[in-house]
Amino acid sequence: MAKLNPYLNFDGTALEAFTLYQSVFGGEFVGGIMRMGDAPGTENLPEDEKNRIMHIALPIGGDLLMASDVSPSMGQRVTAGNSNYISIFTESRDEADRFFNALSEGGEVEMPMEDQFWGDYFGSFRDRFGIHWMINHNDSVQI
Repeated sequence: MAKLNPYLNFDGTALEAFTLYQSVFGGEFVGGIMRMGDAPGTENLPEDEKNRIMHIALPIGGDLLMASDVSPSMGQRVTAGNSNYISIFTESRDEADRFFNALSEGGEVEMPMEDQFWGDYFGSFRDRFGIHWMINHNDSVQI
């Protein structure tokens, strides 16, 4: 069976974002942290881009959240939008609140954590890095 893993792009803040995400979800980065300057043929890369993240991956549950920074000298740009969300289903309301509060700090709350008409305890927000999240808990759904 195929497996989907969210992959995020940042403009120089991938490590900062993933350090926060690691503090919330725990775990160790899979394969370490690869930087742009570690790749062969990057000697002409501007110095301020060599320390950017080429690849980072954090296991969350049975999935991987992965990311990299863009390379402006290669014409890459990040356009943050609301076309993608990371949706997390938690094991408890307390865990939902903990994730919501930690990840939304410094960001913008769209919907606070509340019981919803469809049966979930749910909230959504954009974190301070421009990433959109949905936090869900439903007592009748086992994860």
